[in-house]
Amino acid sequence: MITFNIPSLTEINQVADSFLNKFPDQRVFAFYGEMGIGKTTFIKALCSGLGVKDNVSSPSFAIINVYKADKEKLIYHIDFYRIKKIEEVFDLGYEDYFYCGNYCFIEWPEKISSLLPEETVRVNISKKTDNSRILSII
Repeated sequence: MITFNIPSLTEINQVADSFLNKFPDQRVFAFYGEMGIGKTTFIKALCSGLGVKDNVSSPSFAIINVYKADKEKLIYHIDFYRIKKIEEVFDLGYEDYFYCGNYCFIEWPEKISSLLPEETVRVNISKKTDNSRILSII
């Protein structure tokens, strides 16, 4: 099992860079963890490492946020928390995002697990008693 430790927010960008370097060819990442565990915060750090200058925020109301990274590449940040039925995901055109070759960071993927590409990197975020975070690739 691959794990990453985030001891504090001051080290999150360094961990995000190491994380991206560990998966140079992967583009779809699914982030699991309870509400408030730090999924969006870690995705912000990943986007920063990829050169995003836009404000990265939770897309829980918009469902999908699109950011421009270095070299005009797009990054898709998707939050399925508010999805009630799988048909809503079909209406969004999820395949256009999952299979386009750009980075796709997904929050609340358990709501659409049957639709995730086989090569999706599944990341569980958990909190230790000292409030540090552990990322475990599952």
